[in-house]
Amino acid sequence: MNQITESKMLHLSHAPTDAPKRAAAAPKQTAGELFSKSINLSGRRRFTSQRLVLYALLASQGREGALATAHDALAIFRDAHAALLDGELSPKLMGGELKEAYFGADKANERIVAFVELAQRTLDALAAHMHSAASLLEELVDAATPLLATLNRLTQLYEDLARQQAASAKKQLTAVMGDIELIAKHARIVSFNAQVVAARAGHSGREFAVVSGELTQITGKLDGLVREAVRSAVA
Repeated sequence: MNQITESKMLHLSHAPTDAPKRAAAAPKQTAGELFSKSINLSGRRRFTSQRLVLYALLASQGREGALATAHDALAIFRDAHAALLDGELSPKLMGGELKEAYFGADKANERIVAFVELAQRTLDALAAHMHSAASLLEELVDAATPLLATLNRLTQLYEDLARQQAASAKKQLTAVMGDIELIAKHARIVSFNAQVVAARAGHSGREFAVVSGELTQITGKLDGLVREAVRSAVA
């Protein structure tokens, strides 16, 4: 499975800021939050596809309220699919495996759109008590199983991509913390050398010693932050 490119990870993790800042601007979602949202939407799409077929069958048997429930399920299914196609993790934006899954050989998007259209025709026929309702319903039932397999694959793909993103983010954070730790190490060496020079300079080096002491405190705080960040990254 191909890894998500680092540039896309940075795009997801660091969204551009608006200038000037809006007082009531909504906070940008993190990459983890976006992937979690996509997994939920994909799962909702999978669940409502089955709910739609079930209540269409019940509507054909005259169950009260079943047709309305089927219409609701179709609306939720359609909205979830649209959100996945047009969101910040859309297949066209992400590219790679996700784009291939939707628009490649598996033709997931084409299958989903065809299912939505078939479901709409079936529900309309049931509502109008048309003779074609029975055959359309049978076709809808037959389409549900292969569609479910497609939706399962898409949900699994979102979960795999989320794990890749989390691993990439952890790796990047650990690398950054390593760089900061190295800088802190060099700063401690500079501080120590400054203290030695200040001591040799005696009274004239007193102000230099104060600056050196401040630098020592800063590097100590930086060390603590690095340790805490690294513990969080590898947790």
